Amino acid sequence: MITVSNKDPRYNMAYQQIRPWNVFDDHVLDTMQNLPREQFVPHAYRGLAFADTRIPLGHGQVMMEPRLEARMLQSLTIKPSDQILEVGTGSGFVTACLASLGNAVTSYDIYDAFIRTAEEKLAMQGINNVHLHSGNAFTAELPKEGFDVIAVTGSLPAYSDQFEQFLAPGGRLFMVVGTSPVMEAILVTRHGDEFVEDHLFETDLPPLELLPQPSRFSF
Repeated sequence: MITVSNKDPRYNMAYQQIRPWNVFDDHVLDTMQNLPREQFVPHAYRGLAFADTRIPLGHGQVMMEPRLEARMLQSLTIKPSDQILEVGTGSGFVTACLASLGNAVTSYDIYDAFIRTAEEKLAMQGINNVHLHSGNAFTAELPKEGFDVIAVTGSLPAYSDQFEQFLAPGGRLFMVVGTSPVMEAILVTRHGDEFVEDHLFETDLPPLELLPQPSRFSF
């Protein structure tokens, strides 16, 4: 594990920006602190790598604020044995966090450029428990009950139950639903054949693209 001082911007991000936003999970804080977030940020925005702001990635997509990334990771209570599905690879930083916390990550993105860049950056960090796929996760052939954790990193206009079938017993699904400027982060946990929603906090996040038909959504 990398040791950093309290003068390091990663330390400041973790303990002055993220922790005050009710993130107390030491595994999440250590992961956010020790992974080089700056290496996943587009070069033109490197100066904002640790700022409490979204960072443009192109194609209308963004890196989430570090505190939102951390709140998502904390809510998913990821265990070292977990199999994880990520919907929206983006910069690859959240992918790296998920891979560091869990056993293996399957990640989809519709933009080939994001997949190529993420693959390079993950390899540079020696992260090899990630399987990247260029395509739409909503139409992909995924194993039923195959994932302990599903992280949807873009917003949906309303809740979609499509990914519930892919949750293993005890599995957790994070997504942001609603319309800008006020959306809600939701955690869905599978208990047997029941899926229990926990409404976490309000936020705002750019929408996913290539969404399923509206009938998939519940309002």
